[in-house]
Parts: sequence; C-alpha cells; structure tokens
Amino acid sequence: MADIQSLEQRLESITVQDENYDSNAPAEKTKAKGTLATAPSHSTAQSRLKLPLQKLPANTTTNKPATANQLNPVPTLTKITLPSQAAQQHSQRTSATNPASPDTDPLALPTLPKQPTLPKQFHLGMFEIGKPLGKGKFGRVYLARERSTNFICALKVLHKSELQQGKVEKQVRREIEIQSNLAHPNILRLYGHFHDTKRIFLILEYAGKGELYKHLRKAQRFPEPLAAQYIAQMASALKYLHGKHVMHRDIKPENILVGLHGEIKISDFGWSVHAPNNRRNTMCGTLDYLPPEMIKPGREENWYSEKVDLWSLGVLMFEFLVGEAPFEDTPVMTQRRIARGEMTVPGFVSAEARDLIKRLLVLDPAGRIPLEEVERHGWVLRHCVKGERHFQRTSGGKESGGKEKVERG
Repeated sequence: MADIQSLEQRLESITVQDENYDSNAPAEKTKAKGTLATAPSHSTAQSRLKLPLQKLPANTTTNKPATANQLNPVPTLTKITLPSQAAQQHSQRTSATNPASPDTDPLALPTLPKQPTLPKQFHLGMFEIGKPLGKGKFGRVYLARERSTNFICALKVLHKSELQQGKVEKQVRREIEIQSNLAHPNILRLYGHFHDTKRIFLILEYAGKGELYKHLRKAQRFPEPLAAQYIAQMASALKYLHGKHVMHRDIKPENILVGLHGEIKISDFGWSVHAPNNRRNTMCGTLDYLPPEMIKPGREENWYSEKVDLWSLGVLMFEFLVGEAPFEDTPVMTQRRIARGEMTVPGFVSAEARDLIKRLLVLDPAGRIPLEEVERHGWVLRHCVKGERHFQRTSGGKESGGKEKVERG
C-alpha cells in the first residue's frame, strides 16, 4: 500500500523537471522485438504481435453507473448517439474550406475540431464504459461516453501494481506530461487523467478506424498515393513535435491509429522525451526502427538528437511500400545491417519514393533530409497536392513506375 500511495503522490506532482533534466537517471529498458546483443541491460523483448482483446464481463440485468472501484460496461453501444462527433466533423469540413491564413502551406491539414469543455476533476462515474478497443502490456483501452456531454472517447486503464512490477512509472508520468500538452490533427489527444487506489485512467481521443498496423497487415503494403498521404501527415506531426523540443523515439505502425476520416494519429508517447537541449543518450524504442546512432559502440558517450525520428520515418515509409521493415532479420543481424545501412529497395517502388527513402535512411544524422523538405519532396507533392496527372502535365515528371532512378546516399 505504501508503494501505491507513493506512486499516487508522484503522479499528482508531475513536472517536466522530474523527467527531463535528470542527467543521472538510470537508462530506460529497451522496447524491442529482439534482444540487443550489444546492450545486455536493454534485453526486454517487445513483440510486434498484438495480444487478443480482453472481453468485458457481460451484464444484461442492470445498467448501473460505473463506480470508482469497478468498470461496469453498458451491455451494448447501439443506443449511443454521437452529437459531439457530428459537431467535430462539421468543424473539420468548415476548417478545410476556410484556411486559417493566406500563406497556409498546401499540405496543411484542417485545424483541430473544437472539443466540449470537460470539468477539471474527473472520476469513473462520469463515464459509460463500452466495448474493449485493445490491450497492451500494461493497459486496456475501452470505448467510453462522457455522460453529461455524450462525448465519445477512449478510456485507457492502467493498473498501478502492473506499472510498479514493470518499473514503468517514469514512462507513464512522462507520457501524461507530454501528450496532454500536444494539439495536432495527426497526434492523438489526451484530454485528461485521473486515478483511484488501484488504477490510472487516461481520457483519450477515439480513433474510429483502429490501428494502422492492422490495416497494413491486411493490405500487405499500401499503394503509393496512400503511403504518400500518410508520410506527409507524419512529417507534419513530427515537425510539430520537434518544434516543441519533443522526440518521439518509437515511430512504428503499431503506435499509429487511424481516425474516422482516414487521417493517421500518433498514439503512443511512452518513449517520448522533452529535451530542450536536443541531446539524449538513452537507448529505447523498437529494434527494427532504431537509428545507427543509438546502437553503435560507445553509445553512452554519443548523444543523439531529434533526427532519430527522421530515420524512423524512413523505415516507416519503406514498410508502408514494401510490407516489411528494411533491416528486419535476427536481432544480431538487424543491428549489423542498421549500423552499415544495408538495405535493398525492391524494383516495384517508384524512383521518387526510393529517393526519399534513401534521403531519410542516411547513416550521418546531419545528412538526413529535413521534415520541411519531406513535405516538399516530389513524391509527396505528386500524390498529396493536385494529383499525379496534374503533376505529369505541369512538370514533365515520369510515371511512378518509370525507368528513371535517383540514387543518393
């Protein structure tokens, strides 16, 4: 009980100082698919396979309000209305046709929909709990409705005892601190949080079309127009994060959700960090997506910057177009291939897409293409601004499957 009370006190006194200016803090455990042979202290494996959903117990005899000590889901969601989301959709359509300023970038996304004003003090009785949406190592996510406003959201439930056993209290505090201060169309909103004696509850934006990872596995690989739209949205979100001195450090399909309108939303900030000095040396993330500067010998003496996210964006783009990560192999071989930049882009990937992948997957972080240039890259403009046929007419560009190839290191 003393440990739980201590955790509650720490959660109630979250500060940036606690998480981001402690240079003597112990290194975080690696969230990776395989064991890192060169870093025994970061050997915790993180499978990319998703666990089955945890079903809620049925309750067909009563529909009592949820209490602070028990999740009491409603038997069905067929009676739930979505007035708030209808308002959100109207707001998105309005903002899309009325740009905020005359110098808005052609790739700019609609402004965030206006959300209902929620009270500052939350408790579980304010929500009706619906079907489970997903389950992770430390959390379960449920569809929920705030009773007074009918606002549909997702409620992530974390058990304090599991967080303590996994020694991830620091990650949870940091996730709450960072994500609650972010507002971008391609970043999942964290509206608020509260806790009781045993659990922590995060009130999250509901992404109606689920996990991007499942969409990718079903499609095997995305067509280039769709992949380009996703990469443009990711570039926009990462540019926003880096502008706030936040490194994500764990970009991958499993950490991206899809909204009701098909827009993508970065959803997991457990490994993110706020670093105003733009320098970190903690090894973290998922092995297939780790940049070379994180895994090279002498890493403890070699600091890295937000450019680690540019490398991960290149890996993500490769996986979108090919269906698998570029360096995927046994853990030892994956590290070697990353350190040497050894990869082969299949011939069915267009020359423009190949060019952007190679300009992101550059061993020297300083040589990676900036996010502003990613948004202006020919491959992105072809598919995201006025369409491919217009691009052909106005620029004389070759077809996406053309013979022209651009090779850049």
